[in-house]
Amino acid sequence: MPRLAYLTLCRSIQPLALLARGGADKDLEILVLRHQLTVLRRQVPRPRLEPADRALLAAISRVLPRSRWSCFFVKPETLLRWHRRLVAGAWTYPHRQPGRPPLAREVEQLIVRLARENPRWGYQRIKGELRGLGIQVSATTIRVTLHRHGLDPAPRRTTTTWRAFLRQQAAGIIACDFFTVDTVWLRRFYVLFFIEHDTRVVHLAGVTANPDGA
Repeated sequence: MPRLAYLTLCRSIQPLALLARGGADKDLEILVLRHQLTVLRRQVPRPRLEPADRALLAAISRVLPRSRWSCFFVKPETLLRWHRRLVAGAWTYPHRQPGRPPLAREVEQLIVRLARENPRWGYQRIKGELRGLGIQVSATTIRVTLHRHGLDPAPRRTTTTWRAFLRQQAAGIIACDFFTVDTVWLRRFYVLFFIEHDTRVVHLAGVTANPDGA
């Protein structure tokens, strides 16, 4: 649509140059000056052109002789660049860069965590779990993310060592055992304790001379 509108504008201005060979150039020059004055009144201190302003000035420059381009407050190179971009259909106002938006860091960390804590889950399973949390991510994005973190597909992700498994699951593992204490009266006490693998914090659960089920 922008390219078609610009080409239509050029075609509508060109007949003005054929009405009068000498007077048409002056009329177009006056039109340029008036339009630029309107732009300058809108912008302080430096004129900031809108897409419609650039389209009009570029279209008029196509029928106005180069000798009269001094009436423009932009360089001839700028007018030519505007014309090329408008003909190509590329407007000069800012627009979003092509390609997919980057994946949020929180989502990336969640994908890696699900893959590490569930080695048998494939890309589609992880995609489904994320959808259940209201997060829309494609299986391709999940594959690329896991590959970037050095994680293989599900069948090969299960070949982890016991040390690696404990390191990944340490926050949810608690071990327990007994140790004994001998007193100076040669009496032995049994101490039951629990230890958190993640923090290495020890919790004493009880001391008895005769450990039993209770």
